[in-house]
Amino acid sequence: MQIPRYQPVRKPGFNMTPMIDVVFLLIIFFLVSSHLQKQETQQELDLPLASSADNDVDQETPRVTINILDSGDFLVSGRPITKAQLVPMLKAVRNEKGEDIEVRIRSSRSAPWSKIEPVMLSCTQSGIWNVGFAVYRDAGGSP
Repeated sequence: MQIPRYQPVRKPGFNMTPMIDVVFLLIIFFLVSSHLQKQETQQELDLPLASSADNDVDQETPRVTINILDSGDFLVSGRPITKAQLVPMLKAVRNEKGEDIEVRIRSSRSAPWSKIEPVMLSCTQSGIWNVGFAVYRDAGGSP
């Protein structure tokens, strides 16, 4: 009895299908995450004017943007959040992203300080010291 010989029909090569799947998943992930980041700054707010506004050049620092509406409601990532939820949320983000996290506060120029103060206190209680305000640059000098 003769043993059949196995002869490969094709040459061995790399299977590219898993790599293509991973690349498509990465593309979708970055598209969705960039859309969520843009959504934070699309909230219509009449930001205050400042003559000493800095350009936003540091894109490496992890950032949380808190929108304060005229009604006093807080929005984080487009979702409403209460005063009681601010400290645990900020602590969780600080533990996840590291100690050099930045909190960006976006509020209307007509919002009273009593609406902004709880966010500042929550940042302090969470151990976050890098807090900034989103403003429009005043081209004429003082607001």
